[in-house]
Amino acid sequence: MSIDQAHARLAAIASLQVTRNEPLARHTRFGIGGPASIFIETADEAAFVGAARAARESGLPWMVIGMGTNLVVADAGYRGIALRYSGAAMKAGGLMVRVQAGAALQDLVDFTVGEGLQGLESMTGIPGNVGAAVYGNAGAYGTSISDVAARVRYFDGDSIRETDSAGCGFRYRDSIFKRNRLEGHAWLILSAEFQFQAGEAEALRTKAAGILETRNRKYPPEMKCAGSIFKNLLLASVPESARADLSTSMVKGGKVPTAWFLEQVGAKGLANGGIRVTDDHANTLYNAGGGTAAQLRELIGELKRRVRVRYGLILEEEIQYAGFEGEPRP
Repeated sequence: MSIDQAHARLAAIASLQVTRNEPLARHTRFGIGGPASIFIETADEAAFVGAARAARESGLPWMVIGMGTNLVVADAGYRGIALRYSGAAMKAGGLMVRVQAGAALQDLVDFTVGEGLQGLESMTGIPGNVGAAVYGNAGAYGTSISDVAARVRYFDGDSIRETDSAGCGFRYRDSIFKRNRLEGHAWLILSAEFQFQAGEAEALRTKAAGILETRNRKYPPEMKCAGSIFKNLLLASVPESARADLSTSMVKGGKVPTAWFLEQVGAKGLANGGIRVTDDHANTLYNAGGGTAAQLRELIGELKRRVRVRYGLILEEEIQYAGFEGEPRP
């Protein structure tokens, strides 16, 4: 199916906002990337599922994006269909909260803190939506979405299904939804149900405020970055030769901060055009102005090369790429 034919079919679905050649730089945290041939947004679940069916049947490349926090789009853009689901309703029932995937994660954190529900307060300040947080098992300060996720409702390409937490296959910054997409079989998250513990709202607010202050110092809201670029390393995956330089205090929860290895190879302050590594944190890259996706990938490649040469470690990005050659298709 051609782009024009796909556009006509999608435009015929009620409750969809459909645009052509939408600059994805407007929809990513880095503020870089070219246009999507077709960009779709809707808060209507049925329309979103219908658009996903149509995109799959078009034979064109397609993807679902959230708030673009961890997305890097090629400078030439994405010659295909980009879909965004913005349904954001949430409802509490006892210690459970059910929320649509398009809700901002921060809104969910604020809602649960206000309700005196303990479990997500440590994740305050993490950008992105709930669906993406489940997809990548987002987390911070020892807390992950998998700690509170009870059930997830999703579209598997044929029908709408639900699974419990075990069925999500959560791992460190990973889930079955992410693995399926990378293997070419997209399952699209529609909503999730979270189980919390009872807490005291004021104490939760105080904790969240302190964490937000720390996070904003590391990642100012105006900074065009994705937070940490690379996943932290599981200690078991670190070669013995590299472990010799580590102190026991660096190992937390069986993981070692990738930033330490990056700092040892001189990552802080490195730059490639408009893309820079911060002077304060070796695992944070940002667009200082005028940066391009090509420059970002080149700098990421150089950092991976330095760590591989010195320590024999293969770093893995937390970010996802779109529009680049070799990108997996749903």
